[in-house]
Amino acid sequence: MRTSIRRPVVLAATAVAALSLSLTACGGEDGAKSDGAAKPPSASKAADGGAGTSGSGTGGSDTAGSTAGGTEKAGSGTAGSGESGSGGVAAQAGSKKKPGAKAPACTADDVTVSAAKQEGVPTTHITLTAKNVSGRACTLLKYPLLAFGDLPQTSKDVPPVAKSNPGVPIVLEAGAPAYAAVRVNNGGVDDKNHAVTSFYVNFFATDGPAEGSKTVTAPKGGIAVDDAAAKTGYWTYELRNGADDF
Repeated sequence: MRTSIRRPVVLAATAVAALSLSLTACGGEDGAKSDGAAKPPSASKAADGGAGTSGSGTGGSDTAGSTAGGTEKAGSGTAGSGESGSGGVAAQAGSKKKPGAKAPACTADDVTVSAAKQEGVPTTHITLTAKNVSGRACTLLKYPLLAFGDLPQTSKDVPPVAKSNPGVPIVLEAGAPAYAAVRVNNGGVDDKNHAVTSFYVNFFATDGPAEGSKTVTAPKGGIAVDDAAAKTGYWTYELRNGADDF
């Protein structure tokens, strides 16, 4: 099973050059795909739909670097930096194991979050990997609450993609990962992109967005984000054909 969805090349060489110049000017180059990163395992999908707003405050920083992939997708994830989201086959199996008692909602303190670029030039999608480090089972609800601005309180909400909703909760055993696909731009030279080197991720509680958020380091070279085009998928045990293609 994979934790990345193969994306086609969407620009001609001139478009790629234009986007590369934009990122270079902001202090990073969007080119980590050639670095070859560790490829984490995947696991199967879940969470129920709904929208929310980004939580306030910032948490500890998590470095980017895991990739995620679909059950039937060809290809694998590309380079990110820092922590890999891989937990091995055992972690994948553990993530699918339902605990005997109902697991509480995962909080920002319960998980680490990393980001990796998906295949394709230029980078239009990233994969988030959330790993349960709480020492007990917890449930990832709905989708990641993302903020690509300077402050989570003032950033534009990134809307979810309804077809990505698996319709079941994602219960993570201790040490197990889950994934979410995120579109950051449409790959066009005319996109109103801004360079992002870190961003915020928050989680849902049972009664709405939870307090606090995680600061996540963008993959190596940063990412170009078009706030008008950005969308997120739901948390899932593994990325899937169709449901996580958006």
